[in-house]
Amino acid sequence: MDAEIIAVGSELLTPFRLDTNSLFLTEKLNSFGIEVRFKTVVGDDRPRLAEAFRTALQRAQLVILTGGLGPTEDDVNREVVAQVLDRPLREVEGIRRGIEERFARLGRVMSPNNLRQAMVPEGADWLENSSGTAPGLWIEHDGRIAILLPGPPRELEAIFNAACLPRLERIATAQRIRSRVYKVVGLPESELDQRIAPLYKPYDNPTTTILAVAGAIEVHLRARAASEEEAEALLAELGDKIEVVLGDHIFSTHGETLEQVVGMYLVMKQKTLATAESCTAGLLAERLTRVPGSSNYFLGGAVVYSNELKTKLVGVPAELIAENGAVSKPVAQALAGGIRQRTGASLGVGITGIAGPVGGTPEKPVGLVFVALADDHGTQVREFRFPGDRERIRFWATQAALEMVRRRVRT
Repeated sequence: MDAEIIAVGSELLTPFRLDTNSLFLTEKLNSFGIEVRFKTVVGDDRPRLAEAFRTALQRAQLVILTGGLGPTEDDVNREVVAQVLDRPLREVEGIRRGIEERFARLGRVMSPNNLRQAMVPEGADWLENSSGTAPGLWIEHDGRIAILLPGPPRELEAIFNAACLPRLERIATAQRIRSRVYKVVGLPESELDQRIAPLYKPYDNPTTTILAVAGAIEVHLRARAASEEEAEALLAELGDKIEVVLGDHIFSTHGETLEQVVGMYLVMKQKTLATAESCTAGLLAERLTRVPGSSNYFLGGAVVYSNELKTKLVGVPAELIAENGAVSKPVAQALAGGIRQRTGASLGVGITGIAGPVGGTPEKPVGLVFVALADDHGTQVREFRFPGDRERIRFWATQAALEMVRRRVRT
């Protein structure tokens, strides 16, 4: 069974509102083998919605429309669907009574336009909305199913889970869909694809998608089969080959963030960490402490933006800064060693750089960052040249620091 989702609402065509309902619906449908082939966003425009709905009925066995079921004039879904399916609208007494009782319980006067929500295309089943006034609708027509759901996520999710999932599970095909995601660092997207393309190109199933995300590359594998076991076997066949080629560039196979992975390694190895940050201004410490239980391995950090605090808080010699500049390999090295010594941490991280947009020179341009990692074996310092704006440079600097820690503690 293939599905199409049509998100209806002119607000979804502005920069101020995202269609998150389709993400929820896709996850639920995929969980029992229904593939979402198309997603469409349409404004509150009757002719355009009618066109989108007709097209969807031609290419999908299941069409889900979200939004457009409220009491106002721009809530046009039920009227358009009734028109396209050539089914007259009928008032359902049970819906009308429920709307009136809801307003009475709340002690509010009901405006007459609320009763538009009691109008249902002939032959449709209405789905109770315990969180609002607009019911969902289930319509079967010429071998196709159309589901209409209200736009507020709380209402949509409750109706779909309670009323739609049980029906769909009974009629869905035996197909099962499973996926696997590899999160990769240390390789640009082009090089990653060059390495694994010979592996995935011969496969139609699983399909492979490569995505560049903040601070990493993701490789998504998606398999379809008659059973979960067969789908997992297909994923393993291709996935195992990819794991061999990408090796330790893969930091996650179960959705973990890099800071979560680093935390797991630190706990396993019974190591502690402290940070001294200049250009990232505490962002690394913030990322580390997003993880519950990080107090078991993260001792703390210092934000040493000024040269004076680099010396006073971390012990970087003033003459070292004067001789090399604050953004330099020696200063990064001194930051990592100094914070480690002053906190007693197993590992110390030092970051210094130029995040921009000003402050760069031909010798030290915006995006130049030095990251140092100190432990019992000495201090490693790496130089990076990150492109992009201030926030991107700062984030990539923390990503580089976390990756250095990951590689150090996993060995």
